[in-house]
Amino acid sequence: MKQAITLSGFLMGECWPLDGFVKPLTLLGFRLYVAWVFFASGLTKIQSWSSTLYLFEDEYAVPLLSPELAAYLGTAAELVLPVLLAIGLLTRPAALALFVFNMVAVIAYPYLFTIEGAGGFWQHVFWGAMIWTVFVFGPGKWSLDFLLTRRLSR
Repeated sequence: MKQAITLSGFLMGECWPLDGFVKPLTLLGFRLYVAWVFFASGLTKIQSWSSTLYLFEDEYAVPLLSPELAAYLGTAAELVLPVLLAIGLLTRPAALALFVFNMVAVIAYPYLFTIEGAGGFWQHVFWGAMIWTVFVFGPGKWSLDFLLTRRLSR
């Protein structure tokens, strides 16, 4: 039986099309966009590993890790977590890990706190908001997590 659309249901997003189409589409869009941004960054890092090591030694100040270990872990995070996010598998853990990674990237790159680097800082804020939204609301209906949980609950 179809639920009637009420004003309170519409305002709280509890009726079609918000829950049925717009919400899953938004979450998918957030997942794919953020995955693309971070995966592309990871590909850039592996294309010139010597440049990546140089950046981690001289530009980035990752706390508690050696520059070489930070380079390996950062590159791995940028290549693995976006794939999980894009396909919607282990989405919440991947989103949380990518959110933390994004925060560390901001903290570790002092240039972002300058006038010239402010644009990059706000990009990270934007990405962080999208990642946090996916973490809080989950991957949505268009994800492997959704398919797997439906299959396991039968």
